[in-house]
Amino acid sequence: MIEGFVPSRVDCGDVTLSVHRAGQGAPLILLHGYPQNHHCWAAVAPGFAHDFDVIVPDLRGYGDSDAPPDDDAHTTYSKRRMAADIIGLMDALGIERAAVLGHDRGARVAYRLALDHPTRIFALGIVEIVPTGDFWAAWNAELALSAYHWTFLAQPAPLPETLIGADPVGYIDWTLRSWTGGKTLDVFAPDALESYRAQARDPAHLHATCADYRAGATTDRTIDTADRAAKHKIAAPVRFLWGEGGFPAQTGDPLGLWRPWCRTLSGESCASGHFAMEENPAAVLAAFGPFFRKAARGLGTSR
Repeated sequence: MIEGFVPSRVDCGDVTLSVHRAGQGAPLILLHGYPQNHHCWAAVAPGFAHDFDVIVPDLRGYGDSDAPPDDDAHTTYSKRRMAADIIGLMDALGIERAAVLGHDRGARVAYRLALDHPTRIFALGIVEIVPTGDFWAAWNAELALSAYHWTFLAQPAPLPETLIGADPVGYIDWTLRSWTGGKTLDVFAPDALESYRAQARDPAHLHATCADYRAGATTDRTIDTADRAAKHKIAAPVRFLWGEGGFPAQTGDPLGLWRPWCRTLSGESCASGHFAMEENPAAVLAAFGPFFRKAARGLGTSR
């Protein structure tokens, strides 16, 4: 649970998503990443709810949302399919346009949503990623070692599922700790940490999170490459925040990697590892609160 937020389950057409919601104003959808779920927004969502109608779903395959099995072509967990889930959620809730803020895998869903459904997004926030194809292209030995999970989780089933399933808590704790700036689990609330562990203990959700990365290595990369070749750009204004100790910082010029994708772009780094919302929530609110408020001026705020 996120303090003050009301949980529900929403039929989004293809899947049913677990959703938490609170606040009034223009809609703001928060999308989590791996290996997390809606809990990762607990330190910032109430702050955003002072100004926005904040909607926090668990992505398909995560948290308490449905976790369908992957298909051979790895489209079930493609960011295009996951973005369509969010459009289904907006339709079910009667929301025509929303701001979207995504972290990690949720940020990949968010920018795919902005590219595929430009009329439904009025502002886009990105935390701690660069575009999928650009990240693959930026790999060197150092980045490959730190982002090893991109290739490990993308291996054919059931290899990563079997290995993680032998000690899911050990794997999740190692992953979370190693991606923080301070190499500690102390930044994660106890209930959040337990929810991340429970997610990895469930075979269906463990398979789904691996499938997410299989899509990233195949379907998502192919779709991004086609968009890049066609010079497609995100129409909504984009704001990008990355951690000084996170993955994008290792690419050399993370803001520059976003410029070819955006018509309007701003960004900055903050003192954090990969999990900025939990490591430095004040920086997240400061980076995106004014940005979304400015973008929301003049919009209708009907739920």
